[in-house]
Amino acid sequence: MGNPLIAFNQQSPAHLLANYLTSQNISANVVQHDKEFVIVLESHEHIERAKLIAEDFLANPTNPKYQQAAWDNGKNVQLAPSGNGFSLSKIIGDAVKAPFTSVVFALCVAVYLLSIFGLFAPIAQHLLMQPFSVLLQNHEWWRLLGPAFIHFSVLHIVFNLLWWGMLGAKIERTLGISMLLIVFLISATISNAAQALFSDPVQGNLFLFGGLSGVVYAVMGFVWWLGWLRPSWGLSLPNSIVGFMLVWLVLGYADILWVSMANAAHTAGLISGCLLAATLSLGSGKR
Repeated sequence: MGNPLIAFNQQSPAHLLANYLTSQNISANVVQHDKEFVIVLESHEHIERAKLIAEDFLANPTNPKYQQAAWDNGKNVQLAPSGNGFSLSKIIGDAVKAPFTSVVFALCVAVYLLSIFGLFAPIAQHLLMQPFSVLLQNHEWWRLLGPAFIHFSVLHIVFNLLWWGMLGAKIERTLGISMLLIVFLISATISNAAQALFSDPVQGNLFLFGGLSGVVYAVMGFVWWLGWLRPSWGLSLPNSIVGFMLVWLVLGYADILWVSMANAAHTAGLISGCLLAATLSLGSGKR
């Protein structure tokens, strides 16, 4: 029978762990014995490392790295229906459990509610981006971040906050609050600055663009590239989601949508997120 490692009452977790062990160069198979599904190692050589991996799996079986290993191995194994991963209640619940994710979430909601109750003008006056020549004189550098908190419609804020709640919380849980803070600050600054370069100011030297979408594209690129460069870290995105966001980006440039898209902010955010992931991966490799 080989070398038994662990037995499960259900088939899915057994196959999920077996696929992950195989991805870590530990050959493993699932054998059904009575009503149990036993993971059997082909060799005793890696038994101790396999036990540690099994303990980590039991502690956190929903870690995305296990599902990613199954996808990479061409298997469709899930602990729960795939729709559960993107349900509204789960996204909001994950965001609430991640402090910085929830702070940004709450600020965007607060700014939007104040705006629809008649305070948009003063909010815009203090948060919207201004030309760099003006910023050099008044030193109101917070405006590089300010537009990220302003949204212009229900669809706008819901779309952005759903993605932020899902991807931001994923980064914060996996790599910590400091890493998400760095991604947010850098991507918001770069995306807003890039959009300012390709926009014309309106009255009062203000740029009339806003939204968290530049940051959303950054966290998407960050998770996407880390899933590719460092799959063992447990961050990943299904190809279907990456494809959807890239198609949405292209549609913005095609100018066939019913809304005006901040294409420069989206592109700059995506590039900054990908580069941050590459830099983190490279630095980790050297260390």
